[in-house]
Amino acid sequence: MALPKVAVVGYPNVGKSTLVNRLTQTREAVVHEQPGVTRDRKELETEWNGRRFLLIDTGGVDLEETDNLARAVQEQARSAIAESDIAVLVVDARAGLRPGDAELAHELRRAPIPVIAAANKIDGPSALPDAAEFHALGLGDPVPVSAQHGLGTGDLLDRIAEHLEHTPDREEDKALRLAVIGRPNVGKSSLVNAFLGQQRVIVSEQAGTTRDAIDTRLEIDGREILLVDTAGLRRRGKVAGTVDYYAQLRSERAAERANVALVVCDASEGVTSQDLSVAELAMKSNCATIIVLNKWDIGEADLEDAKARVAQRIRLRPKVITASAKTGRNVRRLLHEALELGDRAAQRIPTAELNRFLSDIQSIRQPPTVRGRRLRMYYMTQYETSPPRFAIQVSDRGRLTRDYAYFLENRLRERYGLEGVPLVIDYRERQGRHTRGGGRG
Repeated sequence: MALPKVAVVGYPNVGKSTLVNRLTQTREAVVHEQPGVTRDRKELETEWNGRRFLLIDTGGVDLEETDNLARAVQEQARSAIAESDIAVLVVDARAGLRPGDAELAHELRRAPIPVIAAANKIDGPSALPDAAEFHALGLGDPVPVSAQHGLGTGDLLDRIAEHLEHTPDREEDKALRLAVIGRPNVGKSSLVNAFLGQQRVIVSEQAGTTRDAIDTRLEIDGREILLVDTAGLRRRGKVAGTVDYYAQLRSERAAERANVALVVCDASEGVTSQDLSVAELAMKSNCATIIVLNKWDIGEADLEDAKARVAQRIRLRPKVITASAKTGRNVRRLLHEALELGDRAAQRIPTAELNRFLSDIQSIRQPPTVRGRRLRMYYMTQYETSPPRFAIQVSDRGRLTRDYAYFLENRLRERYGLEGVPLVIDYRERQGRHTRGGGRG
């Protein structure tokens, strides 16, 4: 069953992301002294007294602002409220009641869900009276909290859990988790919007506009996909100490929780070494991977050269597909390819079939001989999926060469359509000693 949702909303710089991090005991939400860092919405799971639910962190909402970015942030917050079972309005008790808080409260009172006011930045008992001012919002007793120090967060979670007591879990989420990752300004957000046919993710020509991993749902041919549009990945050394440094960490974690990754590249530049580094990140995160040459309408790279570069460096041997978010070229195909790749990563190959494969491999190319004794491979089975993990029983792990391990891994990909899928192959000796070879590829 899917979990109930709690939208966390508020005026800019009231401490929403810090509070979300405190309630989830993570550092997933981007926190920085610069106001307005959270521009889109993201979901994080937490648990309280045995009740699990999702917190939706949203961008700071100032209803008086009318520029395009502010309007987009407002729309994302409204969408989060519409999807949620409860809303938490975070206010800055240190700053006092502001017109922006009252405007948000007015809008929330019209929502068909319970709303809790959380008076943040109550950092000690002497500040508790500051919360009383927010009774004027008409949302009941405000809960005094300190996101920074953790004071009162248990009371807030109690209030949330009380409202959720009679809220049933939703249907189990069987959606494919698809991460859209890549260097800044290669068109990731535009590609996501092309998938959706609507402006679900804020798009800007300024690199780094998307600073959090943004989860978005869509359906294609009866299959549900959970899209993750991420901040542009940069070398950590270049972004240390900045907002983009934390965005880098969020992007890495987005890849870690996805089943499939689309590594987006700029076709006018071809597949660069940085693009390949991003693909390796996806591989190490156990994501099945597809390389996307986006912006094909304005710059045609040498496709065969791009495929050769990828094949030379990335052991997953992912597909390289050209696309254009602007013209729609291969946009739908990318989603179909991602679904198929996710299915292949989740498949379980019967043991009898794997042992036929093992026999065929040894007849095509005999295992290596070391000091006059040949490696023998007796038995093969799959014990895990997503990513697939296999165990092969061998006579002596010390006789296995890296070249032969790569040969077996590549043939396994070819036979069962696992190109672009990370694999783990464990080689186990008959005596019971356990060693690993091949590894993620």
